[in-house]
Amino acid sequence: MKLELWRNATLLIQIGGKNILIDPMLGAKDSLGKFPMTDNELLNPLVDLPFSEEELKDKLSKIDAIAVTHLHPDHWDGKAIKLLNKDIPVICPEVIAEQIAQSGFKHIISIKDSIIWENINISITQGQHGTGEIGEKMGEVNGFVFKTEEKTLYIVGDSIWYEGIAAEIDKHRPQHIVVAGGAATFVMGDPIIMTSRDIMKVCEYIPEATVLVTHLEAVSHSKEDRKFIQREMIKNGLQDRCFVLQDGEEYPLD
Repeated sequence: MKLELWRNATLLIQIGGKNILIDPMLGAKDSLGKFPMTDNELLNPLVDLPFSEEELKDKLSKIDAIAVTHLHPDHWDGKAIKLLNKDIPVICPEVIAEQIAQSGFKHIISIKDSIIWENINISITQGQHGTGEIGEKMGEVNGFVFKTEEKTLYIVGDSIWYEGIAAEIDKHRPQHIVVAGGAATFVMGDPIIMTSRDIMKVCEYIPEATVLVTHLEAVSHSKEDRKFIQREMIKNGLQDRCFVLQDGEEYPLD
């Protein structure tokens, strides 16, 4: 079992002998343009994928399934819709299944609670994409838990730390947790994904788990970069079990 960060929330996980691509944002640097309600003129994504177009097509040819947490463009973009094989299984929450089908995908595996696919138990988890008015504007978001006989991987998705994340951890007891860091914040409201303090709360809540931080340095409303989060983890003695992933980095899920 291993995980490879492509960029932002786009991950390739190898689990149970299958390659599952999570939240594909496959467009070139700047292709999504300026995000609304930001305090800058930066174009998104801020960086390219860490490999060439030919390498991307080769990697996509080896994918067994796609899993989509929600439909914000930094998790599911037009390039992904164009490039991905329309016959490949797409695993998603029920709430977004119809929209994905409208893009031409023929094999939608929608999940209300949990399913077993290819001997992998896949559960939908809840998230909170911000608080107050901005949290309402961001809409419903979800995450996934992938479980085999050997390991449990919890991909939190775009969520802040709140009691719902603690409840999911209590329910699934994962060995590995992937969180969206960066403290992305619009010109109104509080952060819509985890701050470094939120990440520390995850680590403190389940000290036996490894926490992997993604969603960094790729979108214009992020406020914390890799160096900042790494310093905070070291300051709090968490560097041995909280890892800030680089684009293109592989991490074994031992």
